[in-house]
Amino acid sequence: MMKVLVCGARGFIGQAIAARLEQDGHQVLRGVRQGGHAGEIDIDYMADPGTALWLEGVDALINAVGILTERGTKSFAQVHNAAPQALFAACRMHGVKHVIQISALGAQSCETPYFASKYAADEFLLGSMPLRATVLRPALVYGTNGTSARMFRMLASLPVHFLPAGGHQMLQPVHIDDLAELVARLLDPALPMGPPCLDVAGRTEVSYREMLGTYRRSMGLAPAFAVRIPVLIMRAAARIAGLVPGSPLTPDTWRMLQRGNTAEVAAFAAALGREPRDIETFVTQDEAAALRAEAHAAWQPQLLRITLALLWLVSALVSAGLYPQADSLARLGRLGLDGSAARVTLYGACALDFALGLATLFKPGRRLWLFQFTLILVYTALVAVALPEFLIDPFAPIVKNLPILAILIVLFNGERRP
Repeated sequence: MMKVLVCGARGFIGQAIAARLEQDGHQVLRGVRQGGHAGEIDIDYMADPGTALWLEGVDALINAVGILTERGTKSFAQVHNAAPQALFAACRMHGVKHVIQISALGAQSCETPYFASKYAADEFLLGSMPLRATVLRPALVYGTNGTSARMFRMLASLPVHFLPAGGHQMLQPVHIDDLAELVARLLDPALPMGPPCLDVAGRTEVSYREMLGTYRRSMGLAPAFAVRIPVLIMRAAARIAGLVPGSPLTPDTWRMLQRGNTAEVAAFAAALGREPRDIETFVTQDEAAALRAEAHAAWQPQLLRITLALLWLVSALVSAGLYPQADSLARLGRLGLDGSAARVTLYGACALDFALGLATLFKPGRRLWLFQFTLILVYTALVAVALPEFLIDPFAPIVKNLPILAILIVLFNGERRP
């Protein structure tokens, strides 16, 4: 068995690789930015690794560190290129026998800073003789706990699929277990070494539209409606979203999606010793219900909250000026309020509604839901006593409080305790 250092071991890919190697009996060191658990060592890709004394006795290194977007001082040039190059040079100095670089499918195109930074490190490693080096370029990687997989399952669970440029971009997702198994096989001295650079993709090519449909079907959901988003709108949306730190949609990620993400799988299948998994098998029947609930939980509470906020805000604006003031004051008169008291009550209620709308958007919580629930009950009781005609109004303004109360119950029940 080997002593293997996995850099980026807390990330989605690095964690899966480390777990698989431990399963095979290897001694795994987990390289993380700030260690705190047994088997972890501090490796900061924002700093020079120096002499990298922690490489002493290491037989193989897996570099699975990567970022999708730049943020603050974390740049592609540093995280994907400068730091790995320094690390690869240190591996050569310390006699590490095998280095595996987890790159990205399409990196050789250098079409974006993300691709260019990955490719520069790939080329440096492949030219770092006498290191035994392997560059793996995976397509979109699927795993139950993967960030991108959760996002795509959430998008798939929406009743309407918003398809960029029609959703015809071709993809070839690969399962994380296949990638981890490949790394384990590459470290097995009893197996052939394989090519120095290998594209890693799933068995089946699918369009973006087909991928969402497959995930939706696998979670047991009926087909969704589809809406085509024109290229110009997507381009503008990518520019705006790119200004938000951590956004998965940026001008570069939009360009990468347009480019597609597919590859021949023959070499990968040969190295893996079997055909890679098909996207139809990614979500199993046993986990479909749980993943469906998780996907719905990612957007349904937000939809309820936004709808509730709009109700409060619109109610405030309508009552403050759009609805005839005389009619509003007349109704308050039936509650025993007139003159300045009625006006103060009217505009005080408008201000409260507006404040509740803003709080629903920006300061949600159990106390807020409970307060709104109580307030609506009070409103309902007052109207039922003072204005009983609203109970049999054809537009059912009082009865419509019932679904609002139901929304508040769902939001209250879904809040985590502090």
